[in-house]
Amino acid sequence: MTQLRKMMLDELQRRNYAPSTIRTYIYAIEDFAKYFGRSPYRLGPEHIRQYQAHLFRNRKLSAGTIECRTAALRFLFVKTLRRPYLHDHIPFPKRQRPLPTVLSQEEVTRLIDSARNLMHRAMLMTLYGTGVRRSELCQLKVADIDSKRMVIRVRHGKGGRDRDVLLSNKLLETLREYWRWMKPKTYLFPGTVKGWRADVPITTRVVWMAVDEARKRAGIEKPVSPHTLRHSFATHMLEAGADLRTIQVLLGHAELADTAVYLHLSRRHLQAVASPIEAIAVSSPDTVKRSRKKIKR
Repeated sequence: MTQLRKMMLDELQRRNYAPSTIRTYIYAIEDFAKYFGRSPYRLGPEHIRQYQAHLFRNRKLSAGTIECRTAALRFLFVKTLRRPYLHDHIPFPKRQRPLPTVLSQEEVTRLIDSARNLMHRAMLMTLYGTGVRRSELCQLKVADIDSKRMVIRVRHGKGGRDRDVLLSNKLLETLREYWRWMKPKTYLFPGTVKGWRADVPITTRVVWMAVDEARKRAGIEKPVSPHTLRHSFATHMLEAGADLRTIQVLLGHAELADTAVYLHLSRRHLQAVASPIEAIAVSSPDTVKRSRKKIKR
């Protein structure tokens, strides 16, 4: 381990960054150093500019991925190497933020009913019934299921925050049936080691594949990921009358602005106000002339 890598690792850990974020940041800096073939100690603003251009132009990475790489570079130079003057020299790329895909309740039903087995069905129902993130689902433990309070404790979510999420009767019924079959010990959804079931958490890839396989079986053409079920949970909650603050707490959003995107997806809220065209007195379309001027050829 190089001295710089150890310095950055120590700085990330003492700030209590999530293990996944630490891995991502370390990889990003290693790739940055590898591109120029020298230590980041000897690199500066012009190298950062060249590297960002390389990621866009040659590597064809998405703006979201480059935004993450940029955050790692900022942490390295500003927090680890103590060069605060470089903050403005490491701009985040402009990123398009399209509205997320949301399934209808009928599509969610088809997706869940198309799960390959009971474990996959339990995972899909937990994703949709609680709105947890894929990484949070992987880390759920049997002890986190509180059937007396009808909540599930999510530990060390994004930002290191704990929270309680909903445990519905329907989800509890499925989880109990699943537990009687799988008999998980520590982790609710155990993974494998060398092809054998073990008391370790499943990987996020397993969750993604379970959702994608169910999508294909259900004949859903929309792109569907585990996060799609989270978006669908929030949107359907909003349409059912839940307020934004409640949804923010359930999703574990730090800012209400992150939750407000679901206002754009909720049919109830989109249809709650009339378009201004309804207030103007235009003539009936029955009175409009149908003929068009002939084009001379």
